[in-house]
Amino acid sequence: MPAPTVVTRRTRKRRAAEAAASQAPRPNDWSSLDPNDLSAPALFINRELSWLSFNERVLAQAQDASHPLLERVKFLAISGTNLDEFFMVRVATILKKFRAGIEEVSIDGLTTDQELATIRSRALAQIDEQTTCWSQLLRPLLAAEGIHFLEPADHTPAIDSWLAQYFKDHIFPVLTPLAFDPGHPFPYISNLSMNLAVRVRHAGRTKFARVKVPGMLSRFIELPANLSPHPGVSNVFLEDVIRRNIQQLFPGTQVEGTHLFRIIRDTDMVIQEDEADDLLETVDRGLKQLRYGALSLLQVEADMPKRVLSILIENFEVDEDVVARTTDRFGYGDWHALTKLHRPALKYPAFTQRTLWAPDETGKVFEQIADQDFLVHHPFDSFTSVETFLRAAVEDPHVIAIKITLYRIGPDSPLVDLLIQAADQGKQVAVLVELKARFDERNNIAWATRLEAAGIHVVYGLMNLKVHCKLCLVVRKETDGIHRYAHVATGNYNRVTSQIYTDLGLFTGEESILDDISEVFNSLTGYSSKRSYNALLVAPIGLRQGIRALVEREIEHAKAGRPARLIFKNNAVADQAMIRILYRAAQAGVQVDMIVRGVCCLRPGIPGISDRIKVRSIVGQFLEHSRIYYFENGGSPEVYIGSADLMERNLDRRVEVLCPILDASIRQMIRDAVLEVLLSDTDRAWQLQTDGSYLRAVPPEGVPPLNSQRFLHEWYAAQHES
Repeated sequence: MPAPTVVTRRTRKRRAAEAAASQAPRPNDWSSLDPNDLSAPALFINRELSWLSFNERVLAQAQDASHPLLERVKFLAISGTNLDEFFMVRVATILKKFRAGIEEVSIDGLTTDQELATIRSRALAQIDEQTTCWSQLLRPLLAAEGIHFLEPADHTPAIDSWLAQYFKDHIFPVLTPLAFDPGHPFPYISNLSMNLAVRVRHAGRTKFARVKVPGMLSRFIELPANLSPHPGVSNVFLEDVIRRNIQQLFPGTQVEGTHLFRIIRDTDMVIQEDEADDLLETVDRGLKQLRYGALSLLQVEADMPKRVLSILIENFEVDEDVVARTTDRFGYGDWHALTKLHRPALKYPAFTQRTLWAPDETGKVFEQIADQDFLVHHPFDSFTSVETFLRAAVEDPHVIAIKITLYRIGPDSPLVDLLIQAADQGKQVAVLVELKARFDERNNIAWATRLEAAGIHVVYGLMNLKVHCKLCLVVRKETDGIHRYAHVATGNYNRVTSQIYTDLGLFTGEESILDDISEVFNSLTGYSSKRSYNALLVAPIGLRQGIRALVEREIEHAKAGRPARLIFKNNAVADQAMIRILYRAAQAGVQVDMIVRGVCCLRPGIPGISDRIKVRSIVGQFLEHSRIYYFENGGSPEVYIGSADLMERNLDRRVEVLCPILDASIRQMIRDAVLEVLLSDTDRAWQLQTDGSYLRAVPPEGVPPLNSQRFLHEWYAAQHES
């Protein structure tokens, strides 16, 4: 079949856009900006470029010798998984607009062409940096620790013989060669799959086939100790073993070449509200359609022949500008498997977590929450406390109802078993399972189906909104009437992520909060036209307005000479209107300190506009995930925790909850022992500069660096001992 033209019209257009993007004007004299025009594109940082900066900070941890070696491998794997998701969602979304001819201007003034060209260039550079990090840094360091990875050229005849038998016993039965010729259509190739394009000489002609590298098999094959050419453990790569023995799949032919490639597809599911009758069925159908999403990246080996690449490009119906040629390995997300190696000296040591209540102390739970609020801070506090809270609700005969929202549940959740047990005991159980939680859709469908089969009232989410809030409500019949108890969290009800994410959770019996939580659940499971809440800030009906009102109150305090300060800790700041009001606060004299883990479109340090705003990002052993909003309020501080970031989707297209901390001692603890510690970090913190770059925070001369996460671990341990 004829090869397509390599340089397409669209490619030429993209290259022109890339050139235009590189020459796009960027102010270097920030003082020339008009302080009264808070909508100027120069005041904002591109969202996609900000995300790529975050992943660069993650990758920097893999390059940081202060982390144990296998922890550095973990950060490489995380950066690889992150970048895959970036191509699956963000690049795919912009590509979709580009292919449809939709012209939009980004928050910082880039056209669709310019933005796509700029982020693709930077993302591909990041792929190269991951490769360099592995091949030139981590791999030699692992070898020095006796963990080796062999290339085919390193194989001895004895190794090849052993691998041939291993291939026959463990790999060959799983493989399926798929021919591509007039009688065999181009095979379906799944998202994130790694494949071999095989050139075969058959019946006097060169033909093509595809062999998938099975994702269910380990990417790394450990050799027997007696075959290892080096002291320690030697591994070979699965794709090398398949390539080395590929002839067995094509008997009677001559294999002329094998060429590795990997694809990433668009996985952004869009639900058409006017066409959806049943949400579970709609999400299930959408997942099936996503299997055929358009390609956003085609990774190929650097030496793939032009003819083979042309066949892939033509049959995937893409342009060559989605192609990334790679000189080494790809798919670094698979490197997560290496972190399971039993080498404790190469990992962070395990630590003891605090618990509010031991699993056998369920009888104390509601009595103590009735007396006072409790705060847990994961992972320093164990998720066992949350499980014990729910177990207490299951075991207590006076509890008559349990309601909970589940977003990312995880593959093995003890909470689901507890909820089923509660239903078996005759308690009223209502569970909202958000089916549209990205990358967890299939898992959540399975959980929802199991819960429903147990007789539990299951709500699949809302058609036009994602339910992202983290709430659990327990209703208990006591001698003096009905009482309620709640857990409000910043993170998911997921035991696994509670070990590696920093999150806050509040146990409360405060009536004003409980009234609002009950109303939230009523709106989720029934019909409600409620437009305001007394204590909670709830999206999408009042969260945006509530935060704006609290910031405006801070502005008035500053103008009146009263103490005025904002400390916002969250994962992302991208909403343009929210950024503008923060600029207004800074202009009015409010000190604004922000701890933003990932995307931040706000540009700090602009004279007369944001020179009172400081932004830092902390990337350390744990993923910073908690959302905290602190308002100085003229000397009477208010603190909110919850699920919402300052993004348009959180404020307008999701059900989110921010909950006030009404206990003064907990408020002070959050400010002094959490926020101020994070703001003092000089070891894992990065400071956002006005030009959009990030620089590592450095301690004052003569002062040792402060690692906030390590400090908090030691502080909580000391509190536990006392």
